[in-house]
Formats: sequence, structure tokens, C-alpha cells
Amino acid sequence: MRIPPNAPPNTPPVLKETPSQTAGPYVHIGLRPSVAGFAGYTWEPDHQIANPADKSRRIRISGTVFDGTGAPVKDALIEAWQADANGHYPHPEDGRPVMPGFRGFGRAAADLESGEWHFDTIRPGPVPGPGGTLQAPHVSLWIVARGINIGLHTRLYFPEDAALHATDPLLAIIPDPRRRETLIATREKDGEGVTYRFDIHIQGEYETVFLDI
Repeated sequence: MRIPPNAPPNTPPVLKETPSQTAGPYVHIGLRPSVAGFAGYTWEPDHQIANPADKSRRIRISGTVFDGTGAPVKDALIEAWQADANGHYPHPEDGRPVMPGFRGFGRAAADLESGEWHFDTIRPGPVPGPGGTLQAPHVSLWIVARGINIGLHTRLYFPEDAALHATDPLLAIIPDPRRRETLIATREKDGEGVTYRFDIHIQGEYETVFLDI
């Protein structure tokens, strides 16, 4: 503890700032213990966000987190939050009913070989925004890994909702169209379901827009 030089009388001492900490090698033990080799947990968040029995609206979101050199971040861990197909959140502050079996939250660890991660879910609906605005359908993502001191927040939007993107209050504050594009997923395939690709770039030419939350 110290008192700043030339401080007025009775100034309380200031605690010295401690060194910053990264997520370290223990992030998976706390957030995805099964990935770290710990078994026996009765419930653990995983990549299933919506009811697996609901086949009509199923989508998969997949991607890779890349560092500033373009290398996959193979120990990344990603959390996802989203509304259901009606734009309702399973949260007391929302209060509206949600679709059966919809959890609205998931946690995925990157594959240790490829760095690939994925979520199985449904397409969210638009949700209310500030001041009576409407937010385009999106999934909120949080990324953490060794070397990241503070978790990174971003959003994934869907390419089919371009009309709503034009009035989305968050996208509206990003002036550069090229930067806004880093938040738009790519639709890859149909078949049994639709897959959306959303790669996250920590730094570099294609750096993803991150949110100060």
C-alpha cells in the first residue's frame, strides 16, 4: 500500500496493482471439467443449446479461433448465449415462455488437434433493443484461452437477415462495412440441417469486432 506523492492530508492509501493473470491452463478444469479429464459431474454446460429432439429448426454453428499469426488457438473455450426462435430468453428478466428444452446457453471447447468448435442449436428470432429498437437475430459469444487476460465478447449474425442488419443498433455503431462483415456468419450447407461458419480472429487483417462489455 502507498500514498500518492503530493496527496492531500488524510488521503487513503492506494493498493498496488498486482500483475495481470491469463486464463492459464486451468480454464477447462473450471468451465469444462470433462474436457480436462475430470469425470463425475452431474451437469456440465456443453455445445447443446436447444432441444436435440427439435429437428425442424436445427442448425450448427462451427468455427475456429485464430491468433494474430493465423494459427488456430487450440485451447480456446467459447460460451454462447441466445434467444429462442421467438426471440425469448430463458431468463427471469425476460419472463416470456421459451420453447421446450431450450437452454439458451452453451459452452464448447476447441478440438485440441484442429482448433474447431461447434454449437448445436436453433436459429434465434429478433429481440427487443434499447429505446424500442429491434435487434437482428444473433448469438452472443465469449472467448477465453491462455494468453487472453480478459475474455473477449463478440456477436454472430446470420447472413439471411440483411434487412434487419441495416437497423440493428449494435451494427449501426460500426462505421466500416468491412468491420461489420466480421460479425456475419457464412452459411455452408443444407441437408440434415444448416451449418453456419463463424471464424474468430483475435488480431490481424481480419480481426473480429469485439465488444466492450
